[in-house]
Amino acid sequence: MKVGTDGVLLGAWSTIQEDFILDIGTGTGLIALMLAQRNSVSLIEAVEAEEEAAKEAIVNIKQSNWAERIAIHNCSIQHFNSDKKYNTIISNPPFFIKSTKALNSERNNARHTDSLSFLDLINAVVRLLNSDGIFSLILPTTEAEQFITLAFEERLYLNKKCVVKPNPSKPAKRILMEFSFSENEVINEELIIETEKRHQYTKEYISLTKDFYLNC
Repeated sequence: MKVGTDGVLLGAWSTIQEDFILDIGTGTGLIALMLAQRNSVSLIEAVEAEEEAAKEAIVNIKQSNWAERIAIHNCSIQHFNSDKKYNTIISNPPFFIKSTKALNSERNNARHTDSLSFLDLINAVVRLLNSDGIFSLILPTTEAEQFITLAFEERLYLNKKCVVKPNPSKPAKRILMEFSFSENEVINEELIIETEKRHQYTKEYISLTKDFYLNC
């Protein structure tokens, strides 16, 4: 799997609370590694249901500077059990609910909700998040609104939202979201990735992601 903009945005934007962090659907470990780079003390557990992706994540983490603080669990979040609650939970979840599927099964699992429905994800967060913890994720705009509604029904409340636009003239494609068990006034943000010129990135995007790209 290639390093995607969604994962980079989420890993860079999300609020981190110390001690115990859970990355749901880590793929090849990108977000877990970013969180370890951003936070020097927390222990990070990363869950990945797809076996080959989990194997790649283990290899990537072993080659990093943070291997002692990251643990990979090759299982679905529905079957993941823990004796602790997490201060921070983060997920770049599958989001294609009804669309044509690719031939590659690993790609299907990563992008379609068949293996992890929004309600399953919400239930896992409710089960595993500390009472004052924070849950962050990224979704396309339409799916984000669906997720917000489902989360509210389970008393998981949207606290912060960042609308992400590819460039100034295009509509938003993604929404970064932060939830907790506390119902507060929503903080609204906007981020534009590129200027009107292709591959010319805005100052805001560079500032957010510069610690993770080698060529920034």
